[in-house]
Amino acid sequence: MIYKRKRSESIALYTFLILLAALAIVPFYMMIINSTHTTVEISQRVWLTPGSAILDNYEIIQGKVDIWRGFLSSTIIAVPSVLLSAFFSTLTAYGFAKFRFKGKEAFFWLILGTMMVPQQLGLIGYYDLCVKLGLIDSFLPLIIPSAANAAMVFFIRAYIQSSIPDSLIEAAIIDGAGEFYIFMRIVFPLALPSIATMSIFTFISKWNDLIGPLVLLNSADKFPMPVVVSNIRGLYEMNFGAIYLGVTISIIPILLVVITFSKRIISGLTVGAVKG
Repeated sequence: MIYKRKRSESIALYTFLILLAALAIVPFYMMIINSTHTTVEISQRVWLTPGSAILDNYEIIQGKVDIWRGFLSSTIIAVPSVLLSAFFSTLTAYGFAKFRFKGKEAFFWLILGTMMVPQQLGLIGYYDLCVKLGLIDSFLPLIIPSAANAAMVFFIRAYIQSSIPDSLIEAAIIDGAGEFYIFMRIVFPLALPSIATMSIFTFISKWNDLIGPLVLLNSADKFPMPVVVSNIRGLYEMNFGAIYLGVTISIIPILLVVITFSKRIISGLTVGAVKG
């Protein structure tokens, strides 16, 4: 009786998980399929099999915008942003996790408070600052703010507190190691699961950023993928096949990053769940 009950529970659980997986996969599958069809075909019915218009859609895109230039621009923005965010967020998190100083909790909650403020509210002021500094139409104003990533600081601080004992750092100090040496050789390597997890989310966020580049960049040859894809819709009078193909190309790096580092995501999200 107990065996039958456990078996029925397992069947129900796996059925539920399969349905969730289908809900997550079907939109991506439909997007890829629609990228191979023409606008007329897409408007007629729902397609489950590939079409033959993918080359035509690609020629339409390349005839008006340089999508691979947008691909390069997104890479130039996203990769340095991830590196800056990983280094400075981990350094800040280490300070809040292991150092004692007056007002530490107040400063930490102040940093977390910035997460509650929508990015769009400070965009006008940030644009005015970039104008005064002569940074408009360059990648720098899109990269530099990544050094201050409150969500990453919060996540990595919790990881360091739970996974890196004070005794390990104290032993390094006794051996004569300096603070920066301890950070680079001990804390940073041990915190890599949490750093990798949040770096993936940072990469996705920067790769998909539309509003920032749209406001701060003026030259078409510097537009990243989200702006290029949004321009496809305006330039081609709702050519759905070309739009779907542009979106498909734009998410390829995201899928590759998530698939490649999925184990890091799982290990980072489950940190502290099991303790030996």
